[in-house]
Amino acid sequence: MKKIGLLLTVLITLALVSCEKKIVGQGWRYSDDVHVAIDETFRPIMVEEMEAFRLQHIEAGDNAVYCSEDSAIQMLVDDSIRCCVVTRLLTEYENEKVKANRLPVMKARIATDAFALIVNKAVSDTIINMDDLKGIVSGKITKWEQLRYATRSGKLSLVFDKSGSSTVRYMRDSLLNGENIQGNVFAQGSNEEVIKLVKSDPGVIGVVGTNWLKEPKARVLEDFTNLEIKVLKVTRDNDENPIGFRPYQYRILTGDYPLTRAVYVISTDPRRGSNVNLFYFFLKGQKGQTIICNGSQLLPYSPVQIKSVSSN
Repeated sequence: MKKIGLLLTVLITLALVSCEKKIVGQGWRYSDDVHVAIDETFRPIMVEEMEAFRLQHIEAGDNAVYCSEDSAIQMLVDDSIRCCVVTRLLTEYENEKVKANRLPVMKARIATDAFALIVNKAVSDTIINMDDLKGIVSGKITKWEQLRYATRSGKLSLVFDKSGSSTVRYMRDSLLNGENIQGNVFAQGSNEEVIKLVKSDPGVIGVVGTNWLKEPKARVLEDFTNLEIKVLKVTRDNDENPIGFRPYQYRILTGDYPLTRAVYVISTDPRRGSNVNLFYFFLKGQKGQTIICNGSQLLPYSPVQIKSVSSN
């Protein structure tokens, strides 16, 4: 009996060691870390979200990958990562490919984002309408003097972050009905590089995620006028004296600011209690939504209160 008991103990131990080796070999799929791919547009606020989440789950390491939206979704579909934060849902083909790997698909809208059009401080222009923006990305407008409300002349270029970014997709799908972007439109590689170029070149209009305009850990921007660059007002009007808006949370909520899109978190992790899925629920829960509301230019998806305040 002792020999049999000893043999069983050895066999169980070997099985556990073998299982452990298998788990280590599988890597991130069995990790307590939060492996997530995030559209780089949302890096500022997602860094804060991740830090807050890890205070509640100290065993969860931060393994966030900040990249273009195309890359984030491709990694999810290829099962090289099981959570992403992006501005579109999966297509039918992408959903089928994920389900072919016997993985679930959970999705939730967590915010509404707005991107800003920025120019050099030396530029006196303050407003641009949507028709002119469409003209720029279609290649019909290549000079400042072609803009309806322009006060300057010369070559006009539009710069954005990356060729596979959500910003480019928005321009292509929402402004050009899926047609390719043309004209003097260039990628700089990141939101930071776009801001840097705008600071040095009065001839360009930059397209950035609005949250990149505030200082790290700063609260919502209450005023865009004290920045090192100028944020253009955007209008749908073609009137002589149009009313334009900047991407404040209130203007996103009312729909006055036109350059907005939804933000989603998508998880395909089959482990019900994994830190990946806990992070998914954290972002759509009260704590995650409060961080978005108080610490970013994004508008949270949860209900918000609007209060009238008078100041002397």
